[in-house]
Amino acid sequence: MAEATDVVLPLPPNAPRVRPNAFTRWLGRTVLRLGGWRMVGSFPDIPKLVLIGAPHSSNWDGVWGLCAKLALGLDIRILGKDSLFRIPLLGTVLRRMGIIPVDRSKARGVVEQSVALIRSNPRFWYGLAPEGTRKQVERWKTGFWKIAKAADVPILPAYFHYGQRVVGIGPLFHAGDDMQADIARIQAWYREVSQGRNHDV
Repeated sequence: MAEATDVVLPLPPNAPRVRPNAFTRWLGRTVLRLGGWRMVGSFPDIPKLVLIGAPHSSNWDGVWGLCAKLALGLDIRILGKDSLFRIPLLGTVLRRMGIIPVDRSKARGVVEQSVALIRSNPRFWYGLAPEGTRKQVERWKTGFWKIAKAADVPILPAYFHYGQRVVGIGPLFHAGDDMQADIARIQAWYREVSQGRNHDV
């Protein structure tokens, strides 16, 4: 359980966890503290969801996000190109980080493969960056919404605020029948709370 002065949030019982590792928990907390970063908000107590992170404007997003993941002991799964897993040792490292190989050449696309993974596991938090790049974009990629809709799970937004050095967790969004309206609503929420290192949402 997290202390009142902890830099990370407590995890609810249904959140998926990695195997306990005191060193990685300590390492994640230490790097966050040294960088002046902390987490705000709260995690929902549900076993399955799609977690999105924005704005993604710098490689530093990955550093602070990974440190938060390590400090929490949270098991967030991310899809990666299957070709990367054929590189000696890299595949082992990627799997330990919660990255799952996906074959983009298969008849079933990435959305279908992602939905199958969520449905086939009792606990599965799937994470991705909806912008799909560190460059500022006008339109987000729609995969996260399609995955959440097809798997019938909510969307949990996580955000970076570099001015306050915060990694924040927001409220759950539920995919409705109008994809573009849902994405616009989520983007509008991000604009109110986040601040990227190099650009905003």
